[in-house]
Amino acid sequence: MLEQGIVWLQQLDPAWIYAAIFFIAWVENVFPPSPSDMMVVFGGYLCWGGRAHISLTLDAAVIGSTLGFVTMYGIGYWFGEGILESGKLKFIPRPALHKVQAWVRKWGYWVIAANRFLAGTRAVVSFFAGMSEINLLRTTVLSFFSSLAWNAVLVFAGYTLGKNWRSIEFYLAAYSTAVTVATALVLLFLIVRALCCRRKARKEGSVG
Repeated sequence: MLEQGIVWLQQLDPAWIYAAIFFIAWVENVFPPSPSDMMVVFGGYLCWGGRAHISLTLDAAVIGSTLGFVTMYGIGYWFGEGILESGKLKFIPRPALHKVQAWVRKWGYWVIAANRFLAGTRAVVSFFAGMSEINLLRTTVLSFFSSLAWNAVLVFAGYTLGKNWRSIEFYLAAYSTAVTVATALVLLFLIVRALCCRRKARKEGSVG
């Protein structure tokens, strides 16, 4: 998929390169996983080669990422409760999901500020942000600056590395794996904790 995307971008005129990067950044938030990070790095490489402008490439990636986040926020806001109540997420108990939702309402802004650096969980963060109905304006602003910081790293990496832009792929993959594992462990801990609290409350209720 990455190779096809690279060939596709290389064949586009500059104006369409920005449109493609915008679309790729948007899709990554709504239909993960996708190789959007490496495609943005490649966009930085195209800037090094003179086929694109670095500021416009960064703008396209940031706006696409931010709108993608807002799209998933909207899905969570309008359909989140219905998805949870339908039981489609059978591998996670419903009370635990509601507990996670409560934590998002309490600590969500900090998570959103770091959202773009949480590879593999970006769509989940925006979904729960919408479902938790936290402030949309503040959420959008935090998502924008998070996206700006992350995509700036990617674009300038591609621009700085030039023809060696692919060398960053290993580090991005390792980073993504580490963050995904760490996030999964944290979520598992929170879910287990919620279940234990629920079981304890049931026991105390039965004793009473």
